[in-house]
Amino acid sequence: MNLNPHRTHVTIDKLCKEFGGVTLYQDFTFDIPYGKIISIFGPNGCGKSTLINMISGLIPFDSGEVLFDGKKLSDTKIGYVFQNYRDALFPWMSARDNIAYPLRRTGVPEDKVKIRVDELIALFEIRFNLDLYPYELSGGQQQTISIMRALAPNPEILFLDEPFSALDFEMTLFIREKLQEANITTGTTMMIVSHDLEDAVFLADQILLLSRRPTTIAALLNFEMPKPRLAETVSDPEFIKIKSEALRIFKAEMAK
Repeated sequence: MNLNPHRTHVTIDKLCKEFGGVTLYQDFTFDIPYGKIISIFGPNGCGKSTLINMISGLIPFDSGEVLFDGKKLSDTKIGYVFQNYRDALFPWMSARDNIAYPLRRTGVPEDKVKIRVDELIALFEIRFNLDLYPYELSGGQQQTISIMRALAPNPEILFLDEPFSALDFEMTLFIREKLQEANITTGTTMMIVSHDLEDAVFLADQILLLSRRPTTIAALLNFEMPKPRLAETVSDPEFIKIKSEALRIFKAEMAK
């Protein structure tokens, strides 16, 4: 676990991005601290997913710089959980082999692959058959496998694009719990894009609220409620206060 959570982990400096001649981001600058969960929330079309896709290297940016503790992306181990997790899993591999894939791809010995997969099985309290193929699993089980696979190589930072968008309430509570446990036990920095304000606030140490295009930082709200946070957290006065403030800022942006 990281011992200095106040040190900057990811430095985003003067990031610029245009689509079709229209400016989406212009000189966007933001620092992400070590071991924290950062939620990204903002109006439709403001580029929430685009932001994490640029930081993670999935799409290029026009200018600017992203550094991970002073390192380039090529020298950094990241994990990514895609919004469309059903298509992201390999259908010809069992759930277990999907989890193990990033480890085997980098040449990790089989005995260590088994140890790491077993660690994740214990962390996520898996009760279903991992020898099944993705199409034989429920949506929630598929999403669980996607997150386990992304965590398998012990990434320095984990990106999650709308991880709760296709989950029922029971699975949402389960994934919330397990992401917190992973963050607490490993110290992995996480960036989560959400279109649901409650989800965005629930897990976050910081809520990054974005403006309309050209996208800037409308506000950065700190939420210091101790973890793990339980389902009842949503009725806590501090949670309600932070969520109400985020809603106020969001509505102000929508009114512009």
